[in-house]
Amino acid sequence: MNKTDILVIGGGVAGLSFAIWMAEKRKDLSITVLTKTNTGESNTRYAQGGVAAVWDENVDDFEKHIADTLDAGDGLCDESVVRMVVEEGPKRVFEIIEWGARFDKKVDGNYDLGREGGHSENRILHFKDITGWEIQRTLNDKAKQYDNITILEHYFAINFITQHHLGRLTTRLSPDIECYGAYALNKETNKIETFVARTTILATGGAGQVYKSTTNPVIASGDGIAMMYRAKGRVANMEFIQFHPTSLYNPAGENPSFLISEAVRGFGAILKTADGKEFMHKYDERKSLAPRDIVARAIDNEMKIRGDEYVYLDCTHLDKEGFLNHFPNIYEKCKSIGIDPLVDFIPVVPACHYTCGGIVVDEMGRTSIKNLYAAGECTSSGLHGANRLASNSLLEGLVYGKRMSMDIEQVIDDIQLREDIPAWDAQGTTDPREMVLLTQSLKELKEIMSSYVGIVRTDVRLKRALDRLYLLYDETEVLYNTTTISPQLCELRNLITIAYLITRCAQMRKESRGLHYNTDYPEQFPYQQNTLL
Repeated sequence: MNKTDILVIGGGVAGLSFAIWMAEKRKDLSITVLTKTNTGESNTRYAQGGVAAVWDENVDDFEKHIADTLDAGDGLCDESVVRMVVEEGPKRVFEIIEWGARFDKKVDGNYDLGREGGHSENRILHFKDITGWEIQRTLNDKAKQYDNITILEHYFAINFITQHHLGRLTTRLSPDIECYGAYALNKETNKIETFVARTTILATGGAGQVYKSTTNPVIASGDGIAMMYRAKGRVANMEFIQFHPTSLYNPAGENPSFLISEAVRGFGAILKTADGKEFMHKYDERKSLAPRDIVARAIDNEMKIRGDEYVYLDCTHLDKEGFLNHFPNIYEKCKSIGIDPLVDFIPVVPACHYTCGGIVVDEMGRTSIKNLYAAGECTSSGLHGANRLASNSLLEGLVYGKRMSMDIEQVIDDIQLREDIPAWDAQGTTDPREMVLLTQSLKELKEIMSSYVGIVRTDVRLKRALDRLYLLYDETEVLYNTTTISPQLCELRNLITIAYLITRCAQMRKESRGLHYNTDYPEQFPYQQNTLL
C-alpha cells in the first residue's frame, strides 16, 4: 500500500499547477502525482494557440472576455464561474511567468497578443505555436524544486477507492460517497498498486481518442470521467464535444491529427472551398473567426454539399516573416508533406479536439464525491457551456489548480487516512490470449462514434450508435472480468463508457445548441442541463 496525503492523477496544467501551489503552502504534506506515460506527456503539451487573459487594459477588459465566453457557450455557461475564471486568470498567468514561462514579445518589449475565433480583442499569450509545450516545461521544472512532490511515471489509474471496496453498496443517489485513493496499474511491473490518500485530485484531461480523427494525444481516453461514472459520481453535458475546424488533412493518416492552430486564422488566414472560393460569410458575419462550433459545422456542410474530403486554409497572402516567426512548427509540418503554406493552400478538416462536458465540479473543484476534486478538461465546471471559447482551457486549469489548493489547505487536517483498504483482487483471471479482440473493438468504437455521433447528429444515428455500443460493452466486460488487467483493456473499457455518455447525453438533449447539432431538433430551447446522476 502506498500512502500519501494528496494523490494527483494527471500531470498536465491543472494537476501540476495544483501540486506546486499545494507544495508551497504546505511543505509538511506529501503529494504524489501519477502520470500515464512520461512526465510532460499530457493534453496540455499539445495546446498550440495559447492562453487567453485580459492583458492590455488599454483596449481590453474583463467584461469583453466574459461576454465572448458567454457568447461562445451558447447559453449554457455559468456566468459566475465565467466571471471568476476571467477575473482571476491574469494573476495565475502572471505567476507562471514568474515561474519561467516564456511568452512571445514584440520588439518594444510588450507581449505579442494573438487573436482567435470568438474573441473580440487580441488577448492570447503564446509561445510560437507550441504554447502548451512551454507551459508544460515550466510546470515540470518548477515541480522539481519541491521535495514533497513525488512524480511517478507509467501508472495507469483504474478505479477510485470508495465505500464500495469496503463492502458497502453505493448508488448514484448515495449522498455520502467518499474517496480514499485509487488503484493504479504500474505499467513497468504489470502489478496493480493501492494508493491511499486523504484527498485525491483528478486531472486526467480529455477523451478525444473515442473518435477516429482527433488532435488529442493517444493517452486521451477519458479515464478520469469513466472512473467517476463507475464510482457513481455526477457527470454532465457530455454531448458537447468540440471539433476543431482545422486539422491538417493528411491522406496517409496519422494519430493524433496535426492541428493547424486557430491562431493562424487570427493572423489572417482565410477558409476556402476546394475550388478556391470563400464561404464563411454565408454562415456568420465573423467569417473565418467565428466560434469553433459554427466554423466546424460550416466546413462539414461544405464538404458534404460538394463531396470534397477537405477545405482549404489560404495563408498565401500573409507576411512571410511574421508567419515563420509565429508558426514555425506548423510551417515545418506542412513542408514535410509537400505543402508550402506561403505558396500552397493548406488542406484542412475538422477533428475531435475538446471535451466540454465531464465531471461536475463547483467553484473550488469539489466533485459530488467527498474528498475527491477535479479540474481541467475532464470536468464540467460551467465555464465552457455548450462550446469552449478558444484558449480558455489552459486558463481554466490554472485557476482551478490554485482554487483547489486554497480549499484543501483549509480542510485536509480534518481528513484521516484509511488503513483498512483491501488490495486489488485479481483471482480467477488469466492472461489474454488474443489482443486482436481489443484492437478490433477499438476500431469499431471509433467508426461508430465518427459515423453516428459526430458534428451533425440525428435520432436514428444516435439509436444505432447506442445499440452497437451495448454489444461492445458486453464483450469488453467479459474480457475485463476474466483476463488480467492491461492498459489496452482499461483504455478500451473507458472509451466505451465515454462513448455511451456522449451518445446518451446527445439523445437526452431535444434541441440543437452549441456543439450539439441534431437535424431532428434544429431549434434552440430554454436552458437545459444534462446531468447523469
